[in-house]
Amino acid sequence: MTVWQALSRRGYLGSAWPWRSIAFLASGAVFGAVVLVVIVAGAVVGGATAVVLVGLPLLVLTALCGIPVAATERWRLRLVGVGPVPLARHRVPDAPGLTRWLTVRLKEAATWRELAYALLLGLVLWPLDALVVAVAAGVPLFLLATPLLVAVDGEAKVVKLWTVDTWPAAFGVAAAGVPLLVVGAYALGLAAGARGEVAKALLGASGDSDRVTELVRSRVRLVDAFEAERRRIERDLHDGAQQRLVALTMTLGLARLDAPPGPLADQLAAAHGEAEKVLAELRELIHGIHPKVLADYGLEAAVADAADRSPVPVDVELDIAGRLPQPVESAAYFVVCEALVNVARHSGASRAAVSGGHADGRLTLDIRDDGRGGASSANGTGLTGLADRVSVLDGRLSLSSPPGGPTLLRVEIPCRPTEPCA
Repeated sequence: MTVWQALSRRGYLGSAWPWRSIAFLASGAVFGAVVLVVIVAGAVVGGATAVVLVGLPLLVLTALCGIPVAATERWRLRLVGVGPVPLARHRVPDAPGLTRWLTVRLKEAATWRELAYALLLGLVLWPLDALVVAVAAGVPLFLLATPLLVAVDGEAKVVKLWTVDTWPAAFGVAAAGVPLLVVGAYALGLAAGARGEVAKALLGASGDSDRVTELVRSRVRLVDAFEAERRRIERDLHDGAQQRLVALTMTLGLARLDAPPGPLADQLAAAHGEAEKVLAELRELIHGIHPKVLADYGLEAAVADAADRSPVPVDVELDIAGRLPQPVESAAYFVVCEALVNVARHSGASRAAVSGGHADGRLTLDIRDDGRGGASSANGTGLTGLADRVSVLDGRLSLSSPPGGPTLLRVEIPCRPTEPCA
């Protein structure tokens, strides 16, 4: 049961929920004041001594104080039945040691989100908790205690406003405190419930965002693994199967020269021709998996090579100042290759152009043709898979192809150069 459910029931006043509510708010006021003192002291002392490097560890500890604060707040939420609140998804360090642990903690968003909550608790929430407890519980209890104060001191000041020094007035004030105590009990429950929901929203919001972040990271790791596997297959085919086929072709060629004219020579010639065709197909396959020019010289040279091999004349105008990350180069290259294949097969174009470059942290490529237009990613042209591949890199692929042309395919991928061009 939560405090919200208890408030809607008749037995609320006789239950433990008013006491649990006041315990939650009062402990929040005390805890928040302590958090404020710790944060201010850590920031002031750490900042003052940071010039001699002594205060740097203290500043780091201050930045990490949100972690235990958030854990304590999640535990306190049990008092009002709000929960369960998921724990922050702090990443597990990939290496042992205090230094690596601190590095991971200071880089993840969950740590700073919990520090922000600690600051909110120390600056805003605990004064509100204290005010609610003072007004909703302190004032009615003081009114009820008026006769006792008159009996001890001979008079009592009611909420610091007026003096009561007679028994009829004292009991009248105490009688007025009874309905105020009832109202205050409900006010405490409402305030505790609202306060608990605020803490739950702020401390429990990290689950989905962290899961999304982890999904994005895992997707990028999957792309990297896929690219590494492509390069391994290309290397194995180039160094293994291709070399064996070259040796087989040479052997068949020599055997063909040594064989006397007749059926055997004809069969050797046919086998030699088939071996040459298989070798040519294998070279094209290797080139399509991961072209060597892309790995050795970068995207600009690879696009120029793809343009030279295109049946349709292609003008290339690229301005890329350095090597880009391998997944970016690979995705951009295969977009260009797929686009040029579509131009040759479907567009009826007489000329195409590839332009673009890297600027403002973004790679932009435009592939144009003067064909008939009417292209669509829904027509099985392979652009849907390329769009998915670009989106993994936080990029975007767009297509404009009105009937009658021209067709423009644009790809944009955010990235930074990894090294300058040679």
